[in-house]
Amino acid sequence: MNSSSDHYYLKQNLRDLLTARSLRRGDFVLASGKHSSFYIDARLTTMSGEGLALIGALGLERLTARGWTPRAVGGLTLGADPVAYALAAAAHGRGLPLDAFTVRKQAKTHGTGKRIEGCFATGMPVVIVEDVITTGGSAHEDREEGGRAVLEQAGYAVEALVTASDLLGKMHP
Repeated sequence: MNSSSDHYYLKQNLRDLLTARSLRRGDFVLASGKHSSFYIDARLTTMSGEGLALIGALGLERLTARGWTPRAVGGLTLGADPVAYALAAAAHGRGLPLDAFTVRKQAKTHGTGKRIEGCFATGMPVVIVEDVITTGGSAHEDREEGGRAVLEQAGYAVEALVTASDLLGKMHP
């Protein structure tokens, strides 16, 4: 397989897994307070063995394609955690230096009082990850509801492994 076919295979398998495990239709209230006719509980995919393997491989492929060479990857707990860990493990498997970190919603009130836990140091090049981007609020402090545009307008490059359109086109009515 070449890089193009690897990418297609990984993305197709991740789409299929997300559609089967994580995508639901109905009436849902999102964290933003908006109502939606679909909900993506990505954790049902990102916390599975198969999901971790696919996300790690596809995510690492996208980092490489973008020419990004972060030293660490992480984001706001809980959604970003398995994504970051999958990327760090995939990088290790290829002999690449990439560690993970977790950002707490609030700093601990005991122990070291850290808000960022794991392999992170000030000034280190990092990639921030999310399991789902809706408004961009969590990653900035895609359900294709403006989150990508918010982040890009703030000067951040965004790479989506799978979009809501990718999944919704696959779901049966």
